[in-house]
Amino acid sequence: MATIDSLSSESETHDEHGHDHDHPAWLAHHFDTPEQQFDSGKLGIWLFLVTEVLFFSGMFCAYAMFRMLRPEVFEGCSQFLNTKLGAINTGVLLFSSLTMAWAVRCAQTEEYKKLVVMIASTLSCAMVFLGVKSIEYSHKWGMGLLPPGSYFYDEANPHPTMQQLVDQHGFSESTAYFLTHSLYYLCAPFALLAIGVFIWLVYSKVTDKQFQYECAKPLLVVCLSFFGGVGLGMVLESGGEHSEHAVAHVDGEHVGGEHAGEHGDAHAADHAHEHGKETHADAVVASAEGNDVAIELLAESDLNTGAKAMLEAKQAQADMASGQIVAPGVEADLGIHKVEGDVQTKRQAGVFFGIYYCMTGVHAIHILAGIGVLVWLLVRAIRHDFNRQYFGPVDYVGLYWHLVDLIWIYLFPLLYLIR
Repeated sequence: MATIDSLSSESETHDEHGHDHDHPAWLAHHFDTPEQQFDSGKLGIWLFLVTEVLFFSGMFCAYAMFRMLRPEVFEGCSQFLNTKLGAINTGVLLFSSLTMAWAVRCAQTEEYKKLVVMIASTLSCAMVFLGVKSIEYSHKWGMGLLPPGSYFYDEANPHPTMQQLVDQHGFSESTAYFLTHSLYYLCAPFALLAIGVFIWLVYSKVTDKQFQYECAKPLLVVCLSFFGGVGLGMVLESGGEHSEHAVAHVDGEHVGGEHAGEHGDAHAADHAHEHGKETHADAVVASAEGNDVAIELLAESDLNTGAKAMLEAKQAQADMASGQIVAPGVEADLGIHKVEGDVQTKRQAGVFFGIYYCMTGVHAIHILAGIGVLVWLLVRAIRHDFNRQYFGPVDYVGLYWHLVDLIWIYLFPLLYLIR
């Protein structure tokens, strides 16, 4: 009975404590203080980010191994990547990191209007990034710069028609149509989304639903930002490097009469200069050969050990100068890999583009995931859910977004700036 009475008294005390304790709606029931809730969430997001780093590290290891085995393939194929598009996307993501960090600060200071603007700006940068990437992907798909199983790039015909893809490369009509009209397929979901948000905006305005109207306004700007990125990508792609120019660099050829003439004049001048050097060098060699003959004659005597030592030293020096690192007559495998002269083949270039699509595609998926979470934050910011004691979700999403930006900062030089 005493035990039952003690349990009953403890339950009553707990109930009284529950009624007396001020427990705000944003504080989960299993946390005692806002600090405990924030620290727990911070630990959770860092553990999640560690798994993301491990996930991407596998692809970076694959990149390192293939590039070590075929460095000239990676350098040659990177000529097809438009550096301007990559640089623009890098700047866009860096700016989005600034707006995301600013959004965290606005949540802490309860500046709700600025918070909404900063989150919407981060979303707009993400959509611009995807728009530019859509142009980049569609341009390469149309040229046939695909993974090994589907690679069909032809220097003589860099932009084949749909019928040529069916007849010459064996694609089905649906696949050939997708490859030649890939930009429309990439833009279609975003166009439907923009139309849907516009209808929602008009409906909420007509029915006087203020909260929905406040949500639809920034979301419409975000959706239209994608097409701004598409337009920017089209301008930069049209003025970018042409595939023929890239192939000329890959094969080591220089096209153009004027360019050849300049090189011809320079070559003639260099040849005259080198001829003078060779004349002087011949005299030096002749003198050195005469000294060698004298030393050899002296070394014939067994008593002249100094001359013999000098001949052995000169022979060792000659072996080192010629790059001979093993004893004469000994065969050694130096691990040199022979590659084909033309790197634009399924077996070689396809591997590079397979890695390119894998790494940039997974990164784009993370951008899409970040967009979904940022939209959730935008709605909550309009609803004024965050305050000085509860801003954890904004901070957690900000950490995730900074990681996505950081990964792209590594992808950009590894893929675009190899040359």
